[in-house]
Amino acid sequence: MSRYVYDFQDGGRELAGLLGGKGANLAEMTRLGLPVPPGFIVTTEACRAFLATGEEPEGMSAEVSRHLSALERTAGRRLGQADDPLLVSVRSGARFSMPGMMETVLDIGLNDASVLGLAKASGSERFAWDSYRRLVQMYGSTVMGVDPALFDEAMTLFKEAREAPDDLRLDASDLAWLVETYKRLIRDETGDDFPQSPAQQLQQAVLAVFRSWNAERARLYRRREHIPDDLGTAVTVQRMVFGNLGADSGSGVAFTRDPATGRPGLYGDYLPNAQGEDVVSGVRDAVPLAELARLDSHSYQRLRDHAQTLERHYRDLCDIEFTIERGTLWMLQTRVGKRTAQAAFAIAAELAEEGLITADEALARVSGDGLARLMFPRFDAGATGEPLAHGVPASPGAAVGAAVFDSAEAVRRAADGERVVLVREETTPDDLPGMVAAQAVLTGRGGKTSHAAVVARGMGKVCVCGAQDITVSTQARRFTTRDGTVVDEGTVISVDGSSGDVYAGAVPLVPSAAVRYLETGEQADSAVAAIARALEHADHVRRLEVRANADTPEDAARARRFGAQGIGLCRTEHMFLGERRRLVEEMILARTDAGRDRALAALLPLQRRDFAGILQAMDGLPVTIRLLDPPLHEFLPDRTGLAVRIAAAEAAGGTPDGHDVEVLDAVNRMHEENPMLGLRGVRLGLVVPGLVAMQVRAIAEAVVERTRAGGTPRAEIMVPLVGAVEELRLAREEVARVLAEVGEETGVAVGCPVGTMIELPRAALTAGRIAEQAEFFSFGTNDLTQTTWGFSRDDVEAAFFSAYLDKGVFAASPFETLDREGVGRLVRVAVEEGRAARPDLETGVCGEHGGDPESIHFFHDVGLDYVSCSPFRVPVARLEAGRATLVGVEGGDSR
Repeated sequence: MSRYVYDFQDGGRELAGLLGGKGANLAEMTRLGLPVPPGFIVTTEACRAFLATGEEPEGMSAEVSRHLSALERTAGRRLGQADDPLLVSVRSGARFSMPGMMETVLDIGLNDASVLGLAKASGSERFAWDSYRRLVQMYGSTVMGVDPALFDEAMTLFKEAREAPDDLRLDASDLAWLVETYKRLIRDETGDDFPQSPAQQLQQAVLAVFRSWNAERARLYRRREHIPDDLGTAVTVQRMVFGNLGADSGSGVAFTRDPATGRPGLYGDYLPNAQGEDVVSGVRDAVPLAELARLDSHSYQRLRDHAQTLERHYRDLCDIEFTIERGTLWMLQTRVGKRTAQAAFAIAAELAEEGLITADEALARVSGDGLARLMFPRFDAGATGEPLAHGVPASPGAAVGAAVFDSAEAVRRAADGERVVLVREETTPDDLPGMVAAQAVLTGRGGKTSHAAVVARGMGKVCVCGAQDITVSTQARRFTTRDGTVVDEGTVISVDGSSGDVYAGAVPLVPSAAVRYLETGEQADSAVAAIARALEHADHVRRLEVRANADTPEDAARARRFGAQGIGLCRTEHMFLGERRRLVEEMILARTDAGRDRALAALLPLQRRDFAGILQAMDGLPVTIRLLDPPLHEFLPDRTGLAVRIAAAEAAGGTPDGHDVEVLDAVNRMHEENPMLGLRGVRLGLVVPGLVAMQVRAIAEAVVERTRAGGTPRAEIMVPLVGAVEELRLAREEVARVLAEVGEETGVAVGCPVGTMIELPRAALTAGRIAEQAEFFSFGTNDLTQTTWGFSRDDVEAAFFSAYLDKGVFAASPFETLDREGVGRLVRVAVEEGRAARPDLETGVCGEHGGDPESIHFFHDVGLDYVSCSPFRVPVARLEAGRATLVGVEGGDSR
């Protein structure tokens, strides 16, 4: 038969999965000899059994009774006896901290008789009736389901009638009256009386805590924190100690270091003559913990000593709850404390310097998510008001600027020195100049992998997408919020890409010292020095290389400063925008081979110059250049706009512009119902003569130029959207022919490895065949996720992802964190079969997942050689690639 109950002295923190975090840590403090009120723990196994059947598991009740009897013998009192009764608390305690998400009931054992015995034994009628009042209120709401607001309302009305500013001004008779009021409330709301049996109180309180595991707020918290739903909670039953016995009593919360900054020292709050829930709930204003040194120096010194013991034992920041009962200090809880990202880095570095933890453990206690938060400017939290709107936080950071509604206006105003925010219903490649000019991008549609999001992250721009609270009118040059607020062009707004909030006016910004360090090497303070040490150690231990997705020499240079070891994805389509669009248009509209060749010849030197600049910025490091990927019609004007212009000219009795007619004819000819699965990628190169040859020649001539200049260019050519080995074979023949031609013409041998993106399920499943023609694989996990799930990534996030997340269909968007079971399995199959066919096959990832911390750990485990991400995510990827190697290293809770 299973064992469902453990005394504190029988456990320890190694049993956190069984005893819950709270119970395991109480057992650990007991083992350390700290002053912990005795008690016992009902296990998570008992909780899981109860939740599965709706009934107590067999034997649990008898075990609770035996352990309660032992507790009564230790205390020399019985639970709820009429004279000097033993009282206990019943608290939740899951393996992972879920503060405030589940239930607690204090003062179990009080009833109409024992309250009188407690008053006599304590010498304080007020204390006894206050404790009874707390029990009836907590039990009524937690166990019997009465709306807590009804108790609060009754308390408020009574204090107003007594003209009492707080509950301390209520005397014993007042509190006795409130007890009767609360009991009547329970009877009126439930039809049942508050139970007078202490045993019934205890049994029902334990089961209520079990049930609270599935409360909506607990489920929501677990989804947000990625805590599994099947763990269950333990329940701690502990002898009560009282902080509300008078001026020599009180309760508080302490941290062994500042959880905001990481600075050493005892930090926290203390509330005299109060129980612990009063400190947390804020019913009265607490005083700084330092004030306890004046009020009770002996207890304060003991608390300092115990805090030092705990920090050295846990080797981490500890969060402590304590109560002082008539001058005697009791330790009620400890856990590894939550902290800000800044504090996480600082504490890890300091503990490593002190020799309490190793460099590996210090690295395990920080996170890429935390580093990302520290890299971006942020708003002053004390200066924000209510947001105008909320959307998907697509690219973190904070930015302020005047709202503008098209790319040209953004460029014009930025050229005049004005900071702007580009606001669009959704962005297209045409908006790139405006995105470059803007401080932030705000869209009414789209998600974290929309065009706006992907490009903004690549540039380190703040971006909020899919703000459904706003209606964008480009024509009227304004957006309107759901409550009717109108924001006209030129109005200053503030965009928080970390939270998704948009504010009216200019919210003050706090700059990032971390980015300044990455750009210049300047270590402005100890927090930045801690980041530097973490990155240095991560670089030392990681196996994965970290490359960058970069399309310009400027982005490449920035990526290299941030520690990138090459470029894993250079997208050539971004080089065809702006003024070059005209040449692409000429190529598409050409009626003859000669006309198409003229347009391609005009593009050749422009592409060569682009590639030469990127190869120079990344000299000596690999640069993987993807051949043209998107459908050609994306480079033509909008179909609807053309049709409207032509119709307007005809309606006015005039003749439509001949060029517009020609272009519309081409757009209609090339129109596809689902262009992302149409004529693009390798298919485009095989169908449009001369396109691949022009791009490969530009790459080869750039390699020659850099070689002659004394450089060491390492260009790699990547063929996109391959689904069959024959496609890659044909493309590779064309690449080889052009490379050989340039070599013969220049006398410089040009050797560029040729590989492919694996972004279709068929490519992954036939990777062994494809590897016969590919020297490297780069997983395009954006499209691989899209084609595996059957999702249109620009539509689904706003359409139903929030519902899927709420219903637990997936714990995180598969476009943010790799779906290991589906997409991840395809990656694993492709790596294994590809390397079986070609043992020296290089493998990497260049999708958005290459910068996602959790996904990076998967890519390490599956054996990829590198990850590639936007330049601003490179430090995050470096850190997580290091952390991925730390199998079995104990980390802290840095969230």
